[in-house]
Amino acid sequence: MVSLIIDGQKVEVPRGTTILEAAKKVQVNIPTLCYLKDIGHDVGACRICVVEVEGQRDFVTACNTPVEEGMVVRTNTPAVREARRMTLELILANHPMECPTCPRNGNCELQNLAATLGIREVRFPRVRREFPVDDSSAAIIRDPNKCIVCRRCVTVCENIQTVGVLELQKVDGQAIVGVKGGVPLAETNCVQCGQCALVCPVGAIYERDDTDKVWAALADPTKHVVVQTAPAVHVTIGEMFGLPVGTDATGKIVAALRRLGFDAIFDTNFAADLTIMEEGTELLERIEKGGVLPQFTSCSPGWIKFIEHFYPELIPHFSSCKSPQQMLGPVVKTYYAQKKGIDPKDVFMVSIMPCTAKKFEAARPEMNASGYRDVDVVLTSRELGRMIKEAGIDFANLPDENYDDPFGIGTGAGQIFGATGGVMEAALRTAYELATGKTLPKLDFVEVRGMKGVKEASVELNGKTIKVLVAHGLGNARLLMEKLKAGELKDYHFIEVMTCPGGCIGGGGQPIPTTTEIREKRIAGIYERDKNLPYRKSHENPAIKKLYEEFLGKPLSHKSHELLHTKYTPRGLMPRKG
Repeated sequence: MVSLIIDGQKVEVPRGTTILEAAKKVQVNIPTLCYLKDIGHDVGACRICVVEVEGQRDFVTACNTPVEEGMVVRTNTPAVREARRMTLELILANHPMECPTCPRNGNCELQNLAATLGIREVRFPRVRREFPVDDSSAAIIRDPNKCIVCRRCVTVCENIQTVGVLELQKVDGQAIVGVKGGVPLAETNCVQCGQCALVCPVGAIYERDDTDKVWAALADPTKHVVVQTAPAVHVTIGEMFGLPVGTDATGKIVAALRRLGFDAIFDTNFAADLTIMEEGTELLERIEKGGVLPQFTSCSPGWIKFIEHFYPELIPHFSSCKSPQQMLGPVVKTYYAQKKGIDPKDVFMVSIMPCTAKKFEAARPEMNASGYRDVDVVLTSRELGRMIKEAGIDFANLPDENYDDPFGIGTGAGQIFGATGGVMEAALRTAYELATGKTLPKLDFVEVRGMKGVKEASVELNGKTIKVLVAHGLGNARLLMEKLKAGELKDYHFIEVMTCPGGCIGGGGQPIPTTTEIREKRIAGIYERDKNLPYRKSHENPAIKKLYEEFLGKPLSHKSHELLHTKYTPRGLMPRKG
């Protein structure tokens, strides 16, 4: 332990603790802008967190300076306050003053810091050159003019996701964050996961806003506008309206969507159950018939694009199943349209997702199983939140309402798709009972739960031990893929990968901020909802049974393959030379 004094208060902390963390022990919050603990980013680039240390000539950055025995720290002297204000004014001088029209208005760390430090004027002229906005990708927009060069996005892309498409560059002597190779984002290995947008403190990286398309469809009397809501959204969107983190707001989401004017409101949990029926059956078939193993889950579009770029030779390991979002789209535009007597061309399918990569997935050319786009528009949690606010709906005080038939019933197994390990647990619940004909002795597979980067479990199926692995965050996925290539995972049968840390509850389209603590609370909300639902196994969902009886026949049937399965595209590393 190390003893030191911070602003006259004695504090004792473990050796290696930073001044920033030590100060919190005595209720002193040192302002930061570039620092982000959850991604290991403490480069001290912004110098907002400077403090005085007795005996040292220059200020030190609190975020990456370890404490020392007997250190005397002052965080609030006139010189420190003036240094922070001047640094912030220099940042603001080169930042577009477009707050009212910025997507981060009201939830911007730079804006909040300016208010906290009492900045009322900027004494310096703008000298930074203008850069073009990169809107080339389906999901992510980059505005370098708003970049404050904190490098959080570089760290999360390089160290957490190991995709590495962003880097610190110099243009005309100015430091900026740019795309490697100087090409548009769409021409890179970017998997469009949106983790960069999630950690950006300002509006330099954000999701493509498609709300205008949805408003237009809702106003078009010729359109039958259908919406589905993803499992992770149920326990996250309430944060945008002041509800505690992890609150199950499902009933309020349905009520809000009904007030926005959607003609039918369905639960993506139903489609998650459908995915388990197809994917679990596919796994059992591969095990019995000697198919390619281990089988990969295929519901996370960033993960799919990651393999298409970095490990195209491993594509045969993917389940051929579409994601729940993409399964429900064609079922709505065939089975549902027929039952309602609606021309499929008039059905407009909207998905509310925690994920920016879902926008890319919906735009993939092969996603048109009904003859029309499976999903017409994907909105993130943040976009739906903005629509609800724009409509003047008092979300927090809405009464709970129920989803519509025939796709309004979802099980707890479908709900846990929103957390890392959830797809695996849902699959094991069903695969075990389908294979053995017996009831699971224990429904909760706690071995695959939690924030550990890689988890494993096993289950006995008819005398055979089925071994499974779970990873979240593409850096952890890369470790598994390297082991697979080296022949170290040949005894495993099923691997679940979620692109984003924590799974979909930490998706790139979720409310900001999204920290490790917030992820854990959202996950707790996911499992609480699973526990309280009347059905907890996908194969017990009565709406799923009815769909197979009336329309699909059985899992992996010809019609199922037509509507619910897909193929993948080897992309290789980009940009390509020559």
